Amino acid sequence: MSKVFVIDVARCSGCHNCQLACKDEHCENDWRPYAAPQPPTGQFWCRVTDHPRGTIPKVKIHYIPALCNHCQDAPCIAAGGGAVYRRADGLVIIDPEKAAGMADLPAACPYGAIFWNEELSLPQKCTGCAHLLDNGAKVPRCVEACPTDALRFGEEEELADLLKDAVVLHPEYGTAPRVYYRNIPGCFVGGLVYDPEEEEVIIGAAVTLTLADGTVYETVTDDFGDFWFKDLPETTGSVTIRAQGYQPRTFDGLDTAQCPNLGDVPLEKEQVPHCG
Repeated sequence: MSKVFVIDVARCSGCHNCQLACKDEHCENDWRPYAAPQPPTGQFWCRVTDHPRGTIPKVKIHYIPALCNHCQDAPCIAAGGGAVYRRADGLVIIDPEKAAGMADLPAACPYGAIFWNEELSLPQKCTGCAHLLDNGAKVPRCVEACPTDALRFGEEEELADLLKDAVVLHPEYGTAPRVYYRNIPGCFVGGLVYDPEEEEVIIGAAVTLTLADGTVYETVTDDFGDFWFKDLPETTGSVTIRAQGYQPRTFDGLDTAQCPNLGDVPLEKEQVPHCG
């Protein structure tokens, strides 16, 4: 039996209900042997961060709810000397009695998910609401509070379909996290194409993006002259814009990690040769 969290970033609206519910459940509430009270400030066992990208008006934003990853190879367990353990259901718990005074334990978590409670002299973190699960609850408070079902919690086998295209944060840490994410958007390139003489947008202009590895993406400008290339990897590339009756434009050396907005791109009309 192994529980996992699955977070669908495309469904997260940034309402912070999960973050507030976590505070409501743990602030001033003593849930030993799993957790002493969380202080009202300074700790977020569940934190929603916003990730704006691009430049006005080509701006996209997504939200990432982050909590303890309850890692399969949790560094905090190795550093805890018996004060940190994994339950049979996979949740990683810091024993508030055994961990008293262990001020170095937060540094063991590469995700920054362990906090130090100065008043109680305790390291603390998300418990997956183990106290609620032990008393019949099906999901932690953060999951229960999500109005869009962006947060899911359950047996790994039951959520297998959602895990097929899911990823973990910072896989390079090698901790085998048990919190998975779906639909984290990739980089993008955008712009608007227009005719400076007519002062009108150009609809249906062909736009080609060529990445450094030779991958080619193609699109056309929409009814507003806009174009987008979305969910791109972090790399470099070039964009070429062509429209019938106009001279092509090329933009080289684009860094997709910056989610470049090419802005309003004017196309000059082709020069019609005059017969002498």
